[in-house]
Amino acid sequence: MTDPHDDLGAPVPVRRPVRRVVSLVPSLTDAIAATCPEVLIAATDWCTHPPGLEVERVRGTKNPNVRRIVALAPDLVVCNQEENRRLDVERLRAAGIPVWVTRITTLDEAFTAMTNLFGTALAVELPAWLTEAQRIWSAPPPEPAVRAVIPIWRNPWMVVGRDTFTGDLARRLGLHLVHADRPDRYPTVPEAELTVDVDLAVLPDEPYVFTKTDGPEAFPGIPVALVAGRLLTWYGPSLVVARTELSAALGRTPAD
Repeated sequence: MTDPHDDLGAPVPVRRPVRRVVSLVPSLTDAIAATCPEVLIAATDWCTHPPGLEVERVRGTKNPNVRRIVALAPDLVVCNQEENRRLDVERLRAAGIPVWVTRITTLDEAFTAMTNLFGTALAVELPAWLTEAQRIWSAPPPEPAVRAVIPIWRNPWMVVGRDTFTGDLARRLGLHLVHADRPDRYPTVPEAELTVDVDLAVLPDEPYVFTKTDGPEAFPGIPVALVAGRLLTWYGPSLVVARTELSAALGRTPAD
């Protein structure tokens, strides 16, 4: 039997059956815990969902404890091209640990990646939450699009730009990101240009924790929506509720 290939086309010698999984991505941890929780043995410190998750912690997404992960002898480690470092993937593979890397820059890629992860890598039945999320997000976006900005940091201001999962989610919510024509995926924007042609500012609570008193004051005269960052950036079971909750926060109703 040939080895399955991950989202980057790399062959992964998955150990069958998969009983021990380490997740180095919060979204993937949430997805696995909602689908086949019995296989999850370790996750990062940033894996906050589901609440009460009791597995070993192996530091962060950018500085995982590679030595400890190898000692745990997992059947599979799951990563993401954007959130994890190639160096750590290479170190784990060099130590003989199978690593499955996902690539997700759009919602469709998220659905494909989840299908590959569960159906191919983990070889389990596709979860009901995935089917439901696909149904929910199949509705067309509301029109006309609202010109918006989604900051992810301040001092300096950084915003969601082109070729990003969050940017694609925003488009499906009926938003047009005004800074998405810049070359960087998460461009740094001078404060003087931040609000030009912006009709709505969407402020998430991660990675920068925007609050009622930290962020809205930078957008005088512009409507501001404070939202859960997880709903904008995670591609696990939160997608089932993300469209309804974000649409309500943004004042946008999906088209029929």
